[in-house]
Amino acid sequence: MVTARASYSRIRTALEAIRDHPGLALQVVAGASAVLERYGNVAAIIERDGFAITARVHMMLEGENLMAMAKTTGIGLMELATVFDNLQPDIVVTVADRYETLATAVAAAYMNIPLVHIQGGEVTGSIDEKVRHAVTKLADYHFVSTEQAAERVRRMGECPDRVFVTGCPSIDLAAKVIAGTSLDFNPFIRYGGVGADLDISNGYIVVLQHPVTTEYHRARRDVWETLSAVSRIGLPTLWFWPNSDAGADGTSNGIRAFREIEKPANIHFFKNIGSEDFLRVLLHCRCLVGNTSAGIREGSFLGVPFVNIGSRQAGRDRGANVIDASYESDQIIAAIETQLTCSRFPGETIYGSGDAGRKIADLIASVPLTVDKRLNY
Repeated sequence: MVTARASYSRIRTALEAIRDHPGLALQVVAGASAVLERYGNVAAIIERDGFAITARVHMMLEGENLMAMAKTTGIGLMELATVFDNLQPDIVVTVADRYETLATAVAAAYMNIPLVHIQGGEVTGSIDEKVRHAVTKLADYHFVSTEQAAERVRRMGECPDRVFVTGCPSIDLAAKVIAGTSLDFNPFIRYGGVGADLDISNGYIVVLQHPVTTEYHRARRDVWETLSAVSRIGLPTLWFWPNSDAGADGTSNGIRAFREIEKPANIHFFKNIGSEDFLRVLLHCRCLVGNTSAGIREGSFLGVPFVNIGSRQAGRDRGANVIDASYESDQIIAAIETQLTCSRFPGETIYGSGDAGRKIADLIASVPLTVDKRLNY
């Protein structure tokens, strides 16, 4: 089940390995923001990458607030139950910690379909923490990114024989991209976007900031502080649109208002970008700014300096490339200026070394197709 651009990048190499595995047949279900144009139509990117989409699930309720997230989860549960009944999968794979992930997990669990959960056992801020651990308890097999995550899953009472450290599939893409020596495409020509025409040949900043569901009422103020900081820094900046969590309207409205009022000459905004192209852009930037897990996962592997703002990634295992700032423009500026003095950090393999997709496919082909949770005790 692929529900957003982030979840697609987290699972893409596993999808490739499953599709190519002689003992497996792949069915891709796309849903939530992944099938909506306003979030970049990730489904079209999935198809362009060579995957056939078996089913589309329209489940997003407009509003992008707490009630809309809860109701979207419910709609997703109802729709996915129908999809699973039609497709009759032998096993369901879901990734990470979004509300769509929870709907997938509940549907599979109640229908006695074995569930694989990728990226369980991690610690972060926001509601994602609760969702991730809830999905762990609903899942039958746990393919985690780090040994620390594996130990947390075991301490939650899950059977050790069903917990596997595979690394994160997004690192597979990063390993592929890091072999390149230059940014071999023009992001403005390939992806359009809106904002100033920028010369990025002498360096640029990348920004990706999402709303925080437990602090969604502050989303507009928080993004304004980051916009102000980046505008004052003055370096060419590639800014990517937020996800669909509660508070996204505040973040999006803040971006639009800042563009209209302040007319920043150094920022260009993109709705979406292919996962490998995003990593190429990230690899060659001078600094990543925001609250995205990409700064901690892929960023640590690529050695990209990352300014992590706020609480969204609190507690996540991290490398030396990360420094923190609060949602105050002066603090963000100081953190960016510190990171700009670092050309690159040594790459770290906290979240894997580039073979997670193959490991996941091999494991799926070998695990028993049973949902007997009594093995946990």
